[in-house]
Amino acid sequence: MAQRVTFRRRNPYNTKSNQIKVVKTPGGRLVAQHIKKQATRPKCGDCGCSLSGVATLRPRAYASISKTQKTVSRAYGGSRCANCVKERIVRAFLIEEQKIVKKVLKDSASKAKK
Repeated sequence: MAQRVTFRRRNPYNTKSNQIKVVKTPGGRLVAQHIKKQATRPKCGDCGCSLSGVATLRPRAYASISKTQKTVSRAYGGSRCANCVKERIVRAFLIEEQKIVKKVLKDSASKAKK
């Protein structure tokens, strides 16, 4: 005869947050173990790829772990991936170079007028 198991929490419905796993105890009884929801990997804010080196946890669990597990020791570490940071650096450098070129052209044009 099949043995029945009951939920151990007050929620009686088979919802996403109330999933159980039936486990046999050493005493031979079948009991329900509630399963925590699967966590998703933290994603890069620019490209959306998953960040490596950052712990994969449920949102509230990040409060109880150390900072080294939540970030990577780099500018924008734990927020943006390495490729996006590299792109930002290159873009900033090229914009600065463009400004310098514009300034030089403006100066040369003003000298040519004189």
